[in-house]
Amino acid sequence: MASPHLNPDDAYLLESLLAEEDRLIMESAREYAQSRLEPRALEGNQDEVFHEEIAREMGELGLLGATISEEYGGAGASHTAYGLIARELERVDSAYRSFASVQSSLVMHPICLFGTEEQRQRLLPLLASGEYVGCFGLTEPDHGSDPGSMEASALRTSGGWILNGAKSWITNASIADVAVVWAKARTNKGEQGRIRGFLLERGMEGFSTPKTHHKMSLRASITGEIVMEDVFVPDENAFPDIEGLRGPFECLNSARFGIVFGALGAAEDCFRRARRYVSERRQFGHSLASMQLVQTKLAHMLTEITQMQLLAWRLGALKDEGRLAPPMISLAKRNNCGKALEIARMARDMLGGNGISGEYRVIHHMVNLESVNTYEGTYDIHGLILGRELTGVQAFVPRGNEG
Repeated sequence: MASPHLNPDDAYLLESLLAEEDRLIMESAREYAQSRLEPRALEGNQDEVFHEEIAREMGELGLLGATISEEYGGAGASHTAYGLIARELERVDSAYRSFASVQSSLVMHPICLFGTEEQRQRLLPLLASGEYVGCFGLTEPDHGSDPGSMEASALRTSGGWILNGAKSWITNASIADVAVVWAKARTNKGEQGRIRGFLLERGMEGFSTPKTHHKMSLRASITGEIVMEDVFVPDENAFPDIEGLRGPFECLNSARFGIVFGALGAAEDCFRRARRYVSERRQFGHSLASMQLVQTKLAHMLTEITQMQLLAWRLGALKDEGRLAPPMISLAKRNNCGKALEIARMARDMLGGNGISGEYRVIHHMVNLESVNTYEGTYDIHGLILGRELTGVQAFVPRGNEG
């Protein structure tokens, strides 16, 4: 009997551990990403183009809101399957995963969890099919990691709310048909209330979404602002019961879960491209793959990727079992994003001068991962979340301002 060999694409045979339905969903997402998205990725990154038909393509394959019940247009898939979809999309470009992540985790998820039955019936099937595009408004120009200090306001009025304020760095903003926006409710007397969630729809007077320009990362992702100038939002477009930061944090944790898998896909692609390059490239009369430094770098990359794979798989299993605690997501998001960025930088170095060419696509991943390592909680913020969990001490407040 022949001895088994190490599979560099799946060193610990992770994919053999997957449930059959999850594996089929992964294979469908992989085929779509490689055959339909990969040919558009270079143009998307270099020319800052997001082909809007991609939304419907993903919808037709059930890649949007995959965990949402079939009753509302979803696939009723596992959380692990959702993670595997994110992995395959980001294997091509973080921007494509970001689009699907926002649509699924930051728009459809809160509508399903916090919305009314009318909101679910009306919006979720349109979002699942890709006919509607959604965006999520939490980050503000002056408040990123500190959402509790948001300035966007919602004033109670007859039959609804009047919203004012601005949100920045909003994925899908300028093409969105519906926006999940969080704002601080207040009364006519000016008293500040708790944070509430609202559904703003394209065409509401005073609601605009200017595009953000001059990005050097995630260029195939459409990014913009949400500007609200006395926007009237009727009561039927407000989330009825959720208040405080629990609502947006629930959404962020869902998105961070997908990022854990997505960053893995980007790292795997960088490793694959670097390995192929050094096998084909010859210097000083020898293949680069024969060099000791190159081999140890490949060994390091594969070791890190295997750890990332197992961490993501275990995270998915815990979420499907209902045993996932938010700090577990912070640990995995921090680890996988940080390691993916390290692997991308190493791959770029291994390709030498060709590493900065878009044709080889490694620097494409590298600059995207700079954003992925930052959004949905930076590497350091997740370190503080874990530190608080480990010590019971809140370290977010600067020294001298504890009161």
